[in-house]
Amino acid sequence: MRIETDKIYCGDSLQVLQTLPENAVDCCVTSPPYYALRDYGADGQIGREATPEEYVSRITAVFHEVKRVLTPEGTCWLNIADTYCGTGSKADHQDPKYPKGRNGQQVAFNHRAPGCKPKDLIGIPWLVALALRGDGWYLRSSIIWHKTNPMPESTRDRPTRCYEYVFLLTKSKKYYYNWQAVAEPIAPTTAGRLKSGVSKGNKYNVTVPGQNQPQKINRPREKGAYADELICPVRSRRNVWQINNVAYHGGHFAAYPPKLAETCILAGCPVGGIVLDPFLGSGTTAAAAKHLSRRYIGIELNPDYCTLAKQRIGGDED
Repeated sequence: MRIETDKIYCGDSLQVLQTLPENAVDCCVTSPPYYALRDYGADGQIGREATPEEYVSRITAVFHEVKRVLTPEGTCWLNIADTYCGTGSKADHQDPKYPKGRNGQQVAFNHRAPGCKPKDLIGIPWLVALALRGDGWYLRSSIIWHKTNPMPESTRDRPTRCYEYVFLLTKSKKYYYNWQAVAEPIAPTTAGRLKSGVSKGNKYNVTVPGQNQPQKINRPREKGAYADELICPVRSRRNVWQINNVAYHGGHFAAYPPKLAETCILAGCPVGGIVLDPFLGSGTTAAAAKHLSRRYIGIELNPDYCTLAKQRIGGDED
């Protein structure tokens, strides 16, 4: 069945996903609403459940359908953050920097977390990741999205949070992953040692019993003799990504930076492939997919955000 792309569906993510054909999407890059942290003003929204268990159950149901529509080689990149137990009601408090409200909610539900004491970190990301693994996903990597410009916090009894998780999940043991598209440059000193090792036979050119010789894992591409020309010395990307928040002036509380979506797409989706975001929000994933010559499918519950995303992306006919 042919799937229509470069399209935004306005509706419930689970219900829309159930209408899409299986094995039709190459990659999913998304950030579902975080548990009990924001109110997006839409009936039936995820993130406002009475307990973390209910939240995890709803997320698992959505990603069960994501797995169905992914191709066997497909990848899923899930950005999610944690929640502390015990915040409770926001009452009439207003942040002076955000008089209209930064998170859109006056009453939070994270004071109801069975098994957690007030001020406990609930562990939402790992509850979700392990539930998805139990539902058949391959949990391939936990990536730390490190922000050097995190939102300030007024707390004085713990460190300020400066990272979120990005989980790489796959449908199969073998899947598309373009490590070269997201490779990192090695340090100049490392390149010098590598070059010296190739020509002089130090630890960078040692023989390792039982393995192919000489070892070339993570070596740069060569042109001519190793010692003469080292072209583009790079290493496989590590699982701590330093990507700062960027200002977004649209009416959305939690737009993640385009570079985060772009990194996932470059690694997990071939050129011309289809990228799915079942929680499209302001349209960051779709805009990144379009920029990188991929097609996109977005699903968003809030009609206002659908309009916002269409304006941001451009070219959506529906």
